Amino acid sequence: MTRSTTRRWTRAAALALTAGVAVVLTPSVGSASPVDDARQAVTDTGQALNALDEQVQQAVTAAAEQQAAADVAAAAAAVAQAQLDALEPQLRAIAQTGYVGTTRGRLAAFLTSSSADDLIQQMNTLDQLAAHADAVVAQAAAARTAAEQAQQSAAAAAAAAAAAEADLETQKDQLQDQLASYQADYARLSTVDQVRVQNVLSGPDVTAAPAPAPTEAAGIAVQTALAHVGDMYGVGASGPDTFDCSGLTSYAYAAAGVALPHSSRAQSTMGVPVSRADLQPGDLVFFYSPVSHVGLYIGNGQMVHASVSGRPVAVTSVDKSGYVGARRVTG
Repeated sequence: MTRSTTRRWTRAAALALTAGVAVVLTPSVGSASPVDDARQAVTDTGQALNALDEQVQQAVTAAAEQQAAADVAAAAAAVAQAQLDALEPQLRAIAQTGYVGTTRGRLAAFLTSSSADDLIQQMNTLDQLAAHADAVVAQAAAARTAAEQAQQSAAAAAAAAAAAEADLETQKDQLQDQLASYQADYARLSTVDQVRVQNVLSGPDVTAAPAPAPTEAAGIAVQTALAHVGDMYGVGASGPDTFDCSGLTSYAYAAAGVALPHSSRAQSTMGVPVSRADLQPGDLVFFYSPVSHVGLYIGNGQMVHASVSGRPVAVTSVDKSGYVGARRVTG
């Protein structure tokens, strides 16, 4: 992934765009003009940001799952250790009285018994005590093994959680670097080229014309999302005032009591697939392969979505570039 699109600018194009001067650049045969190159480079970076934002959301999910596994493993280790600790008094008592199932114990019973019946009774008692001692020792050994294994699992899970968190931080740093690069390069474009970039990345704005939703939940989700048109895009944001793409759709459906993960790729596996011709208000529409962007269909060929840094939540045509499919999560 290119760290900065700035390198693709020529000095003449950069100076002209920065100063807002309209110049005519004659491209060489078979190549785009420097201005076109600059605009395309910013567009490419914007699309890459969508993918990187999605990777960060995947890393967030992975880190949370690893931490949950670590918590479960630690709890299991604590239970196993508690079971071992509970056997400690019995083990101590057995150690203090000596192992009863020995020749010494049987000899003492023979010497102290007053009759054959008394001897048999003492022998039976010794056998019972020995069996109990054997059971306690065996139970303690099993508890110790379980505790050791649980502690090893907990340590491994904790290490995996730490690695997942470190990976998440690395990806966040990478995303912030790319975002800063994109914003700087975008600012150098002329107003006309900025609009062109935004139209490619998110589609041209249209006047919202939502259609009736097929279910109450879908209707609530659509109205909730539309209420946030104009709120700004924010990397990893899920409301209430800033959103990224999957943050907006998960926020909208949360208002309807439907839980969606904060990940466009994860959302693309939920519900049932819907063809382009059968789209209904409330359907989730997805873009790029692998999926890295999601919008909420509102009817009449339109969707509401949070698309890219610098662009507020907007209603656009669903027929923007990169469309790959849709899912219905209600009804």
